[in-house]
Order: sequence, then structure tokens, then C-alpha cells
Amino acid sequence: MSRPGLVTVLESTSPPMMFNAGDGFHYEKLPEGTRVIYPPGPVEPIADPNVAIERALLMPMEMEPLHDLLFPGMKLTIAFDDLSLPLPPMQRPDIRQLVIEKVLEKAYAKGVEDIHLIAALGLHRRMTEAELRHCLGKKIMDSFYPERLYNYDAEDEENNVVLGETERGEEVSVDRRVAEGDLLVYVNINYIPMDGGHKSVHTGLSPYGSIRHHHTPDTLSNTRSLMDPPNSAMHGSINRMGRLFDEHVKVFHIETTVNNAAFPPVFDFMAKPEHEWNAVTRANFLANHKATQRMPRGVSRRIFQSIKAPHRMTSVQAGATDPVHAETLRHNYKQQIVPVQGQSDVLLLGIPYIGPYNVNSTMNPLLVMNMLLGYLFNLYRGKPLVREGGVLIGTHPMPADFNEIHHPSYIDLWNEGLAETNDIREIAHRYEERYAHDPWYKTLYRNSHAYHGVHPFTVLYWAAHALDHLGGVILVGGDQATTKRLGFERANTVAEALEIAKDTVGPSPSTTYMHVPPLFMCEVS
Repeated sequence: MSRPGLVTVLESTSPPMMFNAGDGFHYEKLPEGTRVIYPPGPVEPIADPNVAIERALLMPMEMEPLHDLLFPGMKLTIAFDDLSLPLPPMQRPDIRQLVIEKVLEKAYAKGVEDIHLIAALGLHRRMTEAELRHCLGKKIMDSFYPERLYNYDAEDEENNVVLGETERGEEVSVDRRVAEGDLLVYVNINYIPMDGGHKSVHTGLSPYGSIRHHHTPDTLSNTRSLMDPPNSAMHGSINRMGRLFDEHVKVFHIETTVNNAAFPPVFDFMAKPEHEWNAVTRANFLANHKATQRMPRGVSRRIFQSIKAPHRMTSVQAGATDPVHAETLRHNYKQQIVPVQGQSDVLLLGIPYIGPYNVNSTMNPLLVMNMLLGYLFNLYRGKPLVREGGVLIGTHPMPADFNEIHHPSYIDLWNEGLAETNDIREIAHRYEERYAHDPWYKTLYRNSHAYHGVHPFTVLYWAAHALDHLGGVILVGGDQATTKRLGFERANTVAEALEIAKDTVGPSPSTTYMHVPPLFMCEVS
């Protein structure tokens, strides 16, 4: 059994807390009375993933077994989640490899020859050959890459088709191979409840023409929260698209969940409660803390990006989209939910070095904002952990560092739009259409490894709900210029940030520290 999530209140004798701060660490003693919420321990994994995958394909939910859907001469498309999850990337063999190998076994046994594999990128950057090989393994790569295993291209006008519009006028466009095929098998890894279900297709295999409907400031402002799909306006839009899509395309979903074993032993201090540290854990922390303080940021970043997580599969289910995803969410919540009584005036969060859009890359200021106000703030079900008008404090140096290959339109938006305003609705009004259709950004997206020109807008919009809800945001250790440009305050220490927060929430604030990573959720009552 896993260790349940722990909610504790610090006493004067409590140890200092370790905060993640990008490619380094922040270590500081918190005030007595601070509520600390620790994640649950890893859920027990499936003993034999291959047996579980086979069972799921033979006994799917509300669909025929996979082998009954396969026949000679058919056009079979297998799509799979890209490198944006899980985080950190998992040790080999990746779950995607295990599932796709089973699907291919059944296809070969039925004489299926016309098979394509597509990395469902949406507006994300193209995966490199090495990244694909890590996810899929040598056998699949040698058999299919590059002619029949490739990255989805949202800007290939000839190979994206419009299927129609939802009852609210939302355009449903998808990859032509998917739309005109006999069967789509979608292979998913659900690390957090936000992903999976209809979202897999309608962000991964759809162009800007569709994504623009559910990635807007207003839609994201009414998403309460991203991790609670029934209360998410974004998921509402995506589900409407999914219902129309299902009228045109036969899709067999295979969804998996993983536990939160995010770090190998040498880095386990990042996930382990401080009161559970032994001598080895403490020595590992001190060695890494000192090293990252002394070495150049680029070197420490490469070390952290090399971490591969010992994630293990906790469930696999297959069949029709909605029942499959409902079971997936049940397993997600089993791993991640921690019940919490009441909101706080102030919420403290350490910001990890990695997010879905900087794997093997750089977490630039827009991605720091996205991680803090988009992902971490939304790790709740019911109501936010911080009260309306409260203050969110994060720890991150947030330098103005950008990866020129991966994030070219981020750089331009940072120097153009955000130099003028940090109002996300004003930015959307002034700049989104131009960046979305810029021919140079399209070229870089299609032929290099750049995120789509409009992608930096979508990551800003994810902060909409938090910006509407909060009374202030403070970055501990944040670069003076970058924090000011994004509209945040800064402090040198957590203690200083808590003093600044009192100007907003009053002289005796209640304070909660949510101890991430690994990611988990609070069910706030």
C-alpha cells in the first residue's frame, strides 16, 4: 500500500523545508503554524504490465475486442502521447512501447499492412529521432521510422480536414489520415487528471483552427479546475468536439496511469518529506544543493534534464472513450488526492525544473508562469487551496533564458507583447492571430523543433483562473526585471515574501506549503 498524503502543522522544532527552485533548491525554515501538505506515496504498480495490457485489449469497455476490429486491407492509425508527459520522462521501457507492441502483434496476426504511427503533438514541438526511440524502442523505430512513424503536423493544410462544427460553432478539424482511416488506436499515459479522454485527439491531432476554441482566456478563466474535468470549461469544449468526432471516426482508446515514483534514489530528497530523510538522503541533498549553487545554470539544467523517472504502470483500460476515461480518472485520483480542510490566506509552492513544454529544454519566464499559475495553482478539486484574494508564493530564479530552437515565438512575444502589457486578454486581442499565422513560425514548427507560433499564448491563458482569483503573486529569488514584466512581486527569502503578503491578506495570515514534486491534488472542503 502507498503512504497516504500527510497534512501537518509545523512546530518551532520542525526541520527546514526544501523548496524546488528551477534548476536548484531553496532551503528555509517556515514559521511555526504553517500547514504542510505532503503527497501520497507511490501506489502499488501492476505486477505484470504485459498481461494487463493483453487483458485490456481482449476485454475492452463498451467496444469489441481489438482483434475483432482488425482486418486485411484496412487503414490502421496508432497515435500516441508526445514527450510532454509523464514528468520526468520514464525509464525504459516506456509504457507507450509496451502498449504499441501489443497492438502491432494483433494487427500483424490479422494481416493488417497499412499501419501508420503518429506522435500526437498538436501545437507542441516535433520529437527528435532520439526522443521517439526512447518512447517506442528499437524494434518499432526500425520497422516504421520515418516513412510510417512521424510527428503530427498542424500546419499541413492538405492533411488536416474539417469534420464539422459543434452546436456552439466550434470547428472540429483533425489529421486526414485519422479522419479517412478505418480505425484510430490512441495510446495515452495519464499522469494527471487533466489529460486523456477526448482531449487526446482534440489537442494532439488537431490544428490551431480547432484548438483556438478551447484555449482562450475566457475559457480557461472558467475552468475550475484543469484537474477536475466536470468543472472545466476547456474540457466541456473538447468533449463537444469529441462527440462530433465519434460520429465520423472509429476510435479505440487505450489509457494507462502511472504512479508518482518520480525520482531515482540519488534524487529522492525532492519527493520525500524532510522528517523522513535519513543520513543518505540528507547527504544527497547537501551535495546537490552545493553543486547546483556553484555550477553554471546550463550545466545543472543538463543534469536535471537527464533524470529518468522509475514510474510504474498502475492501470490500463481500453475501449470507448468515455467509460475508459472515467476509469482512468478513478486511478488518477486514487494516486493523487489528499483531503484538506479549508483554504489558506497564503499558499507556498516550489516550482520544479521541468514542465510539459521544456523537456530537454529551458524553462523560460512564460513557462514558469504557466507552471505556477496554470498547473500548480489548479492542483485541486472542489475549491482552490488558497482563498479568493489570497497570495501565491513560488520559488524560482526565473531568468530571462530562452531556448532559441524550441521557443522562438516565446522570445518575440516576451520582447514585443509582454514588454507593453501583461494583461493576457489584451495580449490575445493584439497579437494572437498574427503569431498564429506567421509564415516564419510555421516554417520553424514544421521543419525544425519549434513550438507553434501561437503556443506561448496558450501557456499564458492557462493562468487566467489564477489571475482572476488571487490578490497577489510573489516570486522568491525571482529576477527583478522578469518578475516585474509579468506583474509579480519578488522577495529574497520566503520569510520576506510572507511579510510582503501581509499587505494583501492581513497581519496574521494562515499559510500552507504544498510540498511538490511529485504532483498531487488537494480535495479542499
